[in-house]
Formats: sequence, structure tokens, C-alpha cells
Amino acid sequence: MQTSMRILLYTGKGGVGKTSVSAATAVRCAELGYRTAVLSTDPAHSLGDSFDRRIGSNMVELAPNLWGQEIDLLSQMDQYWGTVQGYLNALFMWQGMDSLVAEETAVLPGMEELSSLMQITSLAESGRFDVIIIDAAPTGSTLQLLSFPDIARWYIEKIFPFQRKTIQLARPMVKRMTDMPLPSDEIFDSIEELVSFLERMSRLLSDGTQSSMRVVLNPEKMVIKEAQRAYTYLNLYGYSVDAVICNRVFPRSLSDQYFDIWKSAQASNLEFVHECFQPLPIFEVPLFEQEVMGISMLGQMANAIFGPATTRGGDGDPTQHFYIGKPQQIFRNERHYVLSLPLPLVERDEVQLHRSVFDELVIRIGNWKRNVALPIGLAKLDIAGAKYVGDRLNIYFDTGDALPEISEEELKPTRWEALKSRFRRN
Repeated sequence: MQTSMRILLYTGKGGVGKTSVSAATAVRCAELGYRTAVLSTDPAHSLGDSFDRRIGSNMVELAPNLWGQEIDLLSQMDQYWGTVQGYLNALFMWQGMDSLVAEETAVLPGMEELSSLMQITSLAESGRFDVIIIDAAPTGSTLQLLSFPDIARWYIEKIFPFQRKTIQLARPMVKRMTDMPLPSDEIFDSIEELVSFLERMSRLLSDGTQSSMRVVLNPEKMVIKEAQRAYTYLNLYGYSVDAVICNRVFPRSLSDQYFDIWKSAQASNLEFVHECFQPLPIFEVPLFEQEVMGISMLGQMANAIFGPATTRGGDGDPTQHFYIGKPQQIFRNERHYVLSLPLPLVERDEVQLHRSVFDELVIRIGNWKRNVALPIGLAKLDIAGAKYVGDRLNIYFDTGDALPEISEEELKPTRWEALKSRFRRN
């Protein structure tokens, strides 16, 4: 039985039916008595169209136990980044930048995506909901969204490298020498709050006991290929994927000379889907006779995906963990400490590794990369090599013949705490 708050995020290529699947999942959760919120983070919102009513940027009640929202990215960004943006804007203008250019430059890359995540985190921490369902933007934007906590931490480290206490001591002297604007206590408070939010957000979304990512696709070769990449990248960033929804499958009863060709192609592609995503469960959703709009049709789609509703935690409950994989692990063997990451559906020669000067491990696959903040215990060791074991990438850390003892505390990531300390009031 589901006992803790759940976050379910649906992603996939544009046009595969993510919004309909998200809305159908929300309808089923509400029917089972869960206090359910369904949110759209796609700038081209269509969540209201699925429910056949206007939703907008404020949370509105759609049915008993069900609320919806289409997130207004600009107002959210102003709420969470406005104070810091104002300071950066003043700083850039002091340097001679045009006011309009300075205002645009002061927006952290990806800040709109960050605002969406912060709204999700706020709702999760409010205690108002049992289930939060996210109708995410198409795959590329979703991956930017989910990678943003790491990216934002990197930017904040580089843009604000100074300590709060240092600025407090230097402010009187700097004011006598220059009129350059210095960050006030309000700025430091805002950054500290932002970093704390980022830490909680990263922890929430990467916690497989609470958050699950689900990939939506159609049985078309090009769509399946993109879904494969999405699955790999989600694993790269440490997010738990527990199901694949294969939408718009031609019904077996459909018989027509024209559609027989398409059915044959689909059957081949469906086999490909099962080969690619095993052992993930794959839910097939038929192509309906009419457009999926309104509560009634969304209920039919929920039946097709999850089966008839029974009870909470039973068959038909979308909040179940349909698959539980092993997350990032650190263990030791005879000669090495091993950092093990799940990276399915990727060839070994596509993966590039190197160490950064900031005690991070940089993993690059194609156009995507992740900066893995190494815990203190591993950051001081040399990389001895890496190899695939099953669908996991094992990275070996070694210092020679003697394997040092590393405490559990040293194996815990500490980058967030170190970053917060910079801006904390003494």
C-alpha cells in the first residue's frame, strides 16, 4: 500500500501523448482517493485541453481529490530568482552593459526550468498532496529540467565564489575605493535559500522511493530511438525509471488492407520496444476510436494502461513502484573502491570520463554530460579504470597496493553543504 507522497513524471518525444497519459494517471489516482495534483511544465501547455477546460497558472480543482496547474515560468522565476537577478543586473550595468542586455544576462541559463522544479518541490513539501504528476516538456527540455540542480550548483559556485564573511569585512574598504555594487545580506540570504532549495529538490527527485520517471512512446522506430536515449540519460542523472507507456497501438481487432501494413510494422516495432527496455514493464495503450479529452475518456485510458481500479496499493494503482532498479552504488573489492552507475542502452565507446579540477567526475555521453560530485573519500583517490558489468558502468578508484580505509561519512557527498556554508549568516 502506498504510504508516502509520490511524484510521477512523464516524458518522451513531442506528440506521443504524454499529456493524455499524465491526465489519465491523475484521474485514476483521484478516483482511488489520493489527493492528486497534475502539473504541466511544457511552455506549450495542453493539459487544459486534455481535461476539456481552462486550467491556467493557478491551481484549480478539476474533480474530487484532483487539482491541476499549468506553471507560469516567468512569474515563478521572478519569485525564486528576482532578488539575485536584481543584484546581477546592477553589477552588469555598473560595468557599462546596456540595461536591457544586463537584464537578460542576469538570468541564469535554465532558470525557467529551475522555477518549474521549485514549484514541484514546494508542493511536495506542503503536505497538501499524496501524489504529484508532472506532464513534462518533450525529452530534451525534460532532461535539461532534471539536470538543472547540478548545473545551477555549478553556476552559483562560479558566479558567487566569495564568502559572506569576507564581503562583510571588505565592504567598508571597497566602498571607499569604488562604487561597484556589492552583494547585501539580503542577496546572501536569497542565495542561501536557493542553494538549500536546490539541495532538497535534487534529493527529492533522485529518491526512487518517492519519485519515478516514466517514458511515453509510440511504436515508431524514430520515437523508440529517442526514448532509448532518454532512458539512458535519466539513468545518467540518477533518476529512477519504473515503466514505459507505449501509446497508440493499433487494436488487434482492426482489419483493413491499408492498416494491415501498419499493423505489421507496429508488431515489429513492439518487439523492438520489449527488447530495448527489458526488464522495465511496458504498458500498451490502444489507439482509441475518438480523441482522448475529458474525464470520461481519460478514465478509459487509465483502464487501458493500469487495468480496472481496485484499491490503493492494489492492481490498477498508478502509484505502485512498477520496477525498482539499483541506484548509484559505492562499494569496495580487493584492490579498489568502485562507483557503480546504471547506464543501460549505451555502447562502451560512447562514454567518456575525466576528472575536473573541482573534485568532480565528468561523464559525457554524446551531447549530454553529468558532473558527479565525488564524496571526499573518492575525491582523494586516483581513477584506475572503468568497465561495463551488465548494464552498469563501474568506475574503479585506486591508490596503489594499499587500499585505504574510508569511513561511511567520507563516502557521503558534501558539495551542497559546502556551498551553503559560503552564504550562511555567521
